[in-house]
Amino acid sequence: MKDKYISDFVTSEEITTYLMVKSLAIKVGANHKQYLDLLLGDKTGEINGKKWDIADEEAVGLREITESSIIKIKALVTEWNGQKQLRISRIRKTGAEDNLEMSDYISAAPEKASDMYSYIYERAEGFVDKDLRCLCTKVLSDRKEKLMYYPAAQKNHHAQQAGLLYHIKRMLMTAERVCEVYTNLDRELLMAGVILHDIEKMDEIESNEMGVSPGYSFEGKMLGHLVLGVREMEKLAEELGIPREKAVMIEHMMLSHHYEPDFGSPIRPLFPEAEMLHYLDMIDAKMFDMQEAVEKTEPGKFSDRVWTLNNRTVYRRTENDR
Repeated sequence: MKDKYISDFVTSEEITTYLMVKSLAIKVGANHKQYLDLLLGDKTGEINGKKWDIADEEAVGLREITESSIIKIKALVTEWNGQKQLRISRIRKTGAEDNLEMSDYISAAPEKASDMYSYIYERAEGFVDKDLRCLCTKVLSDRKEKLMYYPAAQKNHHAQQAGLLYHIKRMLMTAERVCEVYTNLDRELLMAGVILHDIEKMDEIESNEMGVSPGYSFEGKMLGHLVLGVREMEKLAEELGIPREKAVMIEHMMLSHHYEPDFGSPIRPLFPEAEMLHYLDMIDAKMFDMQEAVEKTEPGKFSDRVWTLNNRTVYRRTENDR
């Protein structure tokens, strides 16, 4: 078992440990010297690392390190803009002799992918609305293999193995309860929106079977999952003979769920189920980030700043004996 995890890092300490490379790039700084910029991770989280002043011959050797490589590093834990960062002094790629357990380096959803998939599929299969049932079960069946491991993001919320399934499942659970309070909502339309809203993330971002994403696809960068989703729904709706109004409402839910133009939505929600979809998405994303921050923080202390929570620090209350 790995002896030092990211969640254990303390500012100003010098560490020697193993980490997985999530992304890397050789860049040129303001001093016109090359440096290595890394996003590193293990099962407890992610951290940015930099190796400064890389000579040309060193840069050639570092090209052997790729996304998903496990590396051994010696580094100083520093802080930048309220977040921990590594100033790396030594780095090497690992081999069989290091005797590593991959489970130490992969962040995975806390539930079995097959169980989450079954939960989601059974809800879709139980829809009374035959159009929504056909649409959702087809998408889930066609995407089943990739859903078993795909993350919901390259980084930030649900950037983990089977994170997309976990995100959809928790949103569905909340949607069912919300509909008990707001009885004007069309339960099946809202649940269909939940199932489909992020499905094109599997074409937007790239991922290996460990749920590690090195970045975005060409179409992901150029179009994003909202536009890709509308394009796919347009095609499927025609193929399945779904009435135009219903198809457009699903497409609108996909297009508007980010709510703000700054986050990619060209239009805000225009009917109740679309509005609620946005809030369900936000609740699950924020609660994921809050929970992750709390789990990395000692009781009675504040977390590092969390960029996705508007750079807030999160407090973990002192445990009691209740």
